[in-house]
Amino acid sequence: MTCAAHTLPERSPVSVNGVEIPHDAIAREAQHHPAFKPIEAWQAAAHALVVRELLLQEARRLGMAPVPRRDASGRREAEDEALIRELIERKVTTPEPDETSCRRYYEHNRRRFRSEPIYEAAHILFPAREDSAEDFAAAERAANLVIGELQAQPSRFSDLARAHSACPSAAQGGNLGQITAGQTTTEFEEALVGLAPGTISEKPVKTHYGVHIIRLDRRIEGQELPFELVSDKIADYLRDSVVRRAAAQYIARLVSQAEIAGVVLAGAEAHQVSTSG
Repeated sequence: MTCAAHTLPERSPVSVNGVEIPHDAIAREAQHHPAFKPIEAWQAAAHALVVRELLLQEARRLGMAPVPRRDASGRREAEDEALIRELIERKVTTPEPDETSCRRYYEHNRRRFRSEPIYEAAHILFPAREDSAEDFAAAERAANLVIGELQAQPSRFSDLARAHSACPSAAQGGNLGQITAGQTTTEFEEALVGLAPGTISEKPVKTHYGVHIIRLDRRIEGQELPFELVSDKIADYLRDSVVRRAAAQYIARLVSQAEIAGVVLAGAEAHQVSTSG
C-alpha cells in the first residue's frame, strides 16, 4: 500500500519560455532541498531549476561563452555554472563597502565582535549509559557522596578525581585545562557559566556522558575585538549581502519578463538557484 504522505500529486508540466523542465530532473533536484513534506521539496526544486534555466537562457541570448574556473583543489567548474556566474558578475554590479559603512556596522553590532570567555576547570565524571535511568540514578548517588566529602574538604578534589573519575583527565586530578564555548556539552557549559571562580558545583551535573562534579578555577572574560581585526570580515559580509539582494532583484526582473508555466515564482523565491551540476 502506498503512503499518501510520500506521494506527489500529478502536476502540470514546468517550462520556461517554452523549454520544459523534466519531472525527473525536478525529482533529482529535490534531494538538495530538505523539507517536512515531499511536495515542499518538489516545489523548491522546481523554483531552483526554473531560475537556473532562466539565467542560462539569458546568458545564451547575450551570446556569452562559458569560461570555467578551477578551485583550489583543481576541480573544474561546470560550463552551465560558469555561464550563470559570468552573467551575474556582468549584470549585477554593486559598490564595494567603504570604511565608513564597515565602521557603522561594527558600532551597531559590537556584541558580535567579542572573543569567547575562557574557563579553566576540572571535573569528576561518574559514567552512565544514556538510555539507562538506573545507571544515572546510581551515578548521581555516588556523585552526591563525593560532593559531601568535598564540602567538608574542597582541597581533596584532585585526589577524589583520581580515585573516582572515569574521564582520562583523572590522571591530572580532573583538570580539563582551558575550555571555550562549544567545546563541552550544553549542560556542562551552563554549569560552568553559573559557577563563581574557586567554587565546586553543589549538585551533580547530568550530561549524556553521565554525572559530573565541576570545579571552576578561573574565568577569563571575553574581550572586544578591535575594528582593525575584523574589518575584512565585515567588508566580506556586507559585500555578500549586497550581492545577494542585487542578484535577487535582477532575477526577479527576468522572471517578470519570462513565460513560466507549472510553478509560480514571486518575491524572495525568485532568487533560488539550483546548485547541482
